[in-house]
Amino acid sequence: MPGSPAVVVGVDVGSNSVRALALDPDGAVLGAATAGYPGAATWEPGRADPYAWFAATAQALAELRALVPGAARPAALCLGGQSPTTVPDAVPRPGTASALTCRHPAGATGSPVEQHHAQHAALRAEHGSDVRAWQLYDWLAARFGAERAQARWPGDPPLTGYGPIVPTGSVLGTVGTGHDIAAGTPLVAGAQDAYLAFWAGGLDRPGRAMDPGGRTGGLAVAVAAGSPAADAYALPSAVPGIDIVGGPVAAHGLILEWLRDLTGRDVRDLLGLAAHVPPGARGVMVLPYLEGERAPRWNRELRGEVFGLSAGAGPGELARAVLEGAAYGLAHIALELSARGARPTTLVCAGSPARSPLWCSIKAAVLGVPVEVPAETDLAAYGAALAAGAGARWWPAPGAGRAGDWPRPAMTVFEPEPHPEYATGLRRFLELGDAAQARVSVPAGAGVAARAEATPAAATPAEPVCAEPIRSEPIRSEEPTCPIR
Repeated sequence: MPGSPAVVVGVDVGSNSVRALALDPDGAVLGAATAGYPGAATWEPGRADPYAWFAATAQALAELRALVPGAARPAALCLGGQSPTTVPDAVPRPGTASALTCRHPAGATGSPVEQHHAQHAALRAEHGSDVRAWQLYDWLAARFGAERAQARWPGDPPLTGYGPIVPTGSVLGTVGTGHDIAAGTPLVAGAQDAYLAFWAGGLDRPGRAMDPGGRTGGLAVAVAAGSPAADAYALPSAVPGIDIVGGPVAAHGLILEWLRDLTGRDVRDLLGLAAHVPPGARGVMVLPYLEGERAPRWNRELRGEVFGLSAGAGPGELARAVLEGAAYGLAHIALELSARGARPTTLVCAGSPARSPLWCSIKAAVLGVPVEVPAETDLAAYGAALAAGAGARWWPAPGAGRAGDWPRPAMTVFEPEPHPEYATGLRRFLELGDAAQARVSVPAGAGVAARAEATPAAATPAEPVCAEPIRSEPIRSEEPTCPIR
């Protein structure tokens, strides 16, 4: 709009840090800043201090203002972040981990809506039946001056007891005084990080797919609405007529952190060692099931396993096997989705794991599709800036545009370079995973013979097949900061 500031600001409130990003009308990133949460080391799993989120958001915005002067008076500000996460309005004081995050057990086996409602029920049990619930980014928006609201992506079911609905990309208030953003700046309704990342990554055409990265990761694929793959768990894309299906994994980034802690080597060193190990990791294979597995096995009892160790295996072989195991896990989801008509044709890799060219090239080779890596790997922050731009009327809001109506970050493309070791490795990964699944399905107390019967003999099927169908559950970017730098 003539005379309006030429910058919008998007904020992604992740599990480990806040990322604030300034965007211009052409979609160019003018600057970005990150801030961690004070006191986070003392939080119990599944809990957080919402005032630490607010403090980190304020710090990131202050640092962004120093980098990009126009960010002090943007055309609009949008806050998004991790979900499902619930904040009670009865937060007693800073330093109290009163919010429940997506890692809290309340409703953890249900849908995102069910998990939100279970979190609210748990907070009512703690604080009384009249306690009100907020999504974290709505609570933060209120700290900056907005009225009570429930930001919802178009087509997303409403949350009971979380306030009146305001669609993503719509103005829900203005910034008050006393902040590092000018008073009167429009505050725009955000969304959960997964929606924002899919929007920024351009999942607006069938076949475009994304691994959001982070400590978890997963695979999401755009399909035509009404596709056999678009079941009850499909997410609506920013483009009408396009749905997003797929599933999250449990620990693709986390297992690299585990190896870092086990070996005492930082992630950069491990990646450097892995680069000198050939495809196939010299026979070492890792099942990355440290916290069970979600798609496509959906078994919380599974655990990580390492196979093929020899006296000559070292940190490099283990690191290479971790990278390959994560790629095989994505390929497992892709096989199931392809059988239902949702075949990935291009994969966008986001989050900190996308900063590793080696890991991206392995994913391209294993899945057999080009991998796009954005210059700004925190696509959720970029998506929040897109929502801010919609509030400033620079482009349409999600649900009101067509493919290509929104800018995207610049991409680097890794073309697939197939290798026979990866085809063999994928078959072995599936066989070992099937065997692990069979073992944990045997009742406790069963004898040795029963367990032996539950472990299938080694085989080499003509086509990799998983015994269980995939459930297309929304991917949640629970921990978006696997520390690849």
